[in-house]
Amino acid sequence: FPYTTLFRSVDVVRTAADADGNRLPPLIVLDRLAAFLEERGLASDLSRVERIGVRGGSNFSFLLECDGGERYVLRRPPRPPLPPSAHDMVREARLQLALAKQGVRVPPILAVGEDEDVLGVPFYVMPFLDGYPVTDPLPQALPTDEAVRHALGLELVDTLAEIHAVDVHTPDLEPFIRSGDYAERQVRRWTQLWGVNQTRELPVPELARRMALDVPEPLPLAVVHGDYRLGNVMVAGEPPGIVAVLDWEMGAIGDARADVGYLVATYLEPPGFPTPAELVARYELRRGRE
Repeated sequence: FPYTTLFRSVDVVRTAADADGNRLPPLIVLDRLAAFLEERGLASDLSRVERIGVRGGSNFSFLLECDGGERYVLRRPPRPPLPPSAHDMVREARLQLALAKQGVRVPPILAVGEDEDVLGVPFYVMPFLDGYPVTDPLPQALPTDEAVRHALGLELVDTLAEIHAVDVHTPDLEPFIRSGDYAERQVRRWTQLWGVNQTRELPVPELARRMALDVPEPLPLAVVHGDYRLGNVMVAGEPPGIVAVLDWEMGAIGDARADVGYLVATYLEPPGFPTPAELVARYELRRGRE
């Protein structure tokens, strides 16, 4: 097996047999993954594997490098057991494939691994995008020019408006439509999650009760990202622009205001970027709706 950079870790093993005796199952089994890539005409000379992206309980991303110069990103869930309906890689990949057909800026999906015999869980593979997310602290690659930053902030809103303009009544997206009111479902779901994840006393139950009494009338259905922010888009080029929207694990068909509200609520207004009020005004202009 042509894995030239030795990765000494319980996370990445050469063969399944190498994981025998480990307390945790591996995240990557190299020989099985190499065979999967070769079968799909991507590569067989896998030479380096590196965990990239945000660490935590969300889905994992791995950079795959090959001797031929190919670079891919593999996205997979954490180790089982997994909560029901969470970390569904096949669903996440299918949503992005459907959005790509309508011109949404998503990473191209090259292969979907539904057979759990490869890694023990479903996963998918996409090309490596040579860019950067805008996180805290701000990346050094981000220009300091205020006009450039302002334009990038407006493009963040324009990209969201593109997502919300997608036709959800296509054969690829209709399976994602659920009955009932999206906003009501969100209030109920996050209220339940608070009961599971609470670590200290906060007035979340009272806030949830108030929200449940004041759920707005639904808007026409739209694709909702669910975690839309600067840190979940890939920026590249000069001047910088948004080349892809990442992390679709919470994507759904629902109320577009959820994305707008979340974007504004989590926005820290980096130096040179538009104000929250400017973001909202730009969105209203692009969508023609208050």
